[in-house]
Amino acid sequence: MKRWLTAVGITSVLMGSILAGCGGGDEKAANKETSGNNGEKVEVTLAGWGGNPSEQKLLQQTLDEFEKKHPNIKVKLEVISEQYMDVIKTRLIGGEGPDVFYLDAFEAPALIETGVLEPLDQYVTDDFDIDDFEKPLLDAFKGKDGHIYGFPKDYSTLALFYNKKMFKEAGVEVPKTWDELRETAKKLTKGTEVYGFGVAPELARLYYIAESKGGKVVTDNKASFADPKVVEALQPIVDMHLKDKSAAQPSEVGANWGGEMFGQGKAAMVIEGNWAIPFLQDTFPNLEFGTAEVPSINGKKATMAYTVAYVMNKDSKKKKAAWELISYLTGKEGMKIWTSKGYALPTRKSVAKELGYDKDPLRAPLVAGASYATVWQQGTNLPIIVNNFNNQFVSAFLGERPLNEALKEAEKTANKEIDSK
Repeated sequence: MKRWLTAVGITSVLMGSILAGCGGGDEKAANKETSGNNGEKVEVTLAGWGGNPSEQKLLQQTLDEFEKKHPNIKVKLEVISEQYMDVIKTRLIGGEGPDVFYLDAFEAPALIETGVLEPLDQYVTDDFDIDDFEKPLLDAFKGKDGHIYGFPKDYSTLALFYNKKMFKEAGVEVPKTWDELRETAKKLTKGTEVYGFGVAPELARLYYIAESKGGKVVTDNKASFADPKVVEALQPIVDMHLKDKSAAQPSEVGANWGGEMFGQGKAAMVIEGNWAIPFLQDTFPNLEFGTAEVPSINGKKATMAYTVAYVMNKDSKKKKAAWELISYLTGKEGMKIWTSKGYALPTRKSVAKELGYDKDPLRAPLVAGASYATVWQQGTNLPIIVNNFNNQFVSAFLGERPLNEALKEAEKTANKEIDSK
């Protein structure tokens, strides 16, 4: 559900080891494949993390269709359930990496920098239609050299989820700005029984808010979130909890995450992603809820985007077949099958339109946000920056210390860790 929120950073050991092992190599020899010669099949390994049973069924359906259209290629699916990135990195170091694998945008800058990924530009043909991808999502997998190292398979932005019954009883409208959200949250709050707003006090959900006043969370690959402009932008979130008492985090009401808090009726509003829609429909079938675009800040629309790409192992000996697989899975036909049930949103605009998600009452606000979203990604040191931010922001959110002090300490610690790498 929140796989991208728990990713770990790349290690300097990996960087050194892989860079040392990636020099040279005979490209033609690496690309020499049987690819149907003499009736032999090429087996391509595809590695990813597991999803729920419905998602796994959809993926298998997509792969089955691929194999029907490419009878010379067999796909071996490998599901890595725990510590996904650690396992992938270890296998890449050992020369046993899969041909194709999932890569979260959060992890992409660091892995691209090591040189273990194959640039995909050289394989692209006009009919692949790169311009059909939502630009922020595609750009997340570009290297500093301008090459594309992955094509995004799906994504989610954030949207405002609101309880229709509670809104009607309180006689309030869906807020369109953050100032309106704060006032609406006050009217919807009923002591500690129901909070107007459920907050996820972590950088993965607050990044776009943090930068809304012109400050930067990361500058030159180092933490800069103690900037007074960042503190000013985030202070209202803390104030809603401590002063207004109209907001709480899920753990304060015995819930594990925002969707559960919202579904249980302990929050009238939460900001969550597409993953919350099937969860709420399945777990709380009687809940009447709606979605809207995230309220604007300072007159500007903003949200987050979380995306995952298919990437190719540079050391793959089956690059032609690997590209056939990637181009099908991220092409219009494969993407339509994979995203057909709405568990994930298509990164291609044409597929979103064909499946009607741009007009869907619950998903349209999420689709609308794709064009202006801030992708959850910022340089190779973001994992270190995130950990330090989250540790200290929570202490400020809970009232243990002022926000500016908490973020100053977090920034100092983060940059010390970065300097000692």
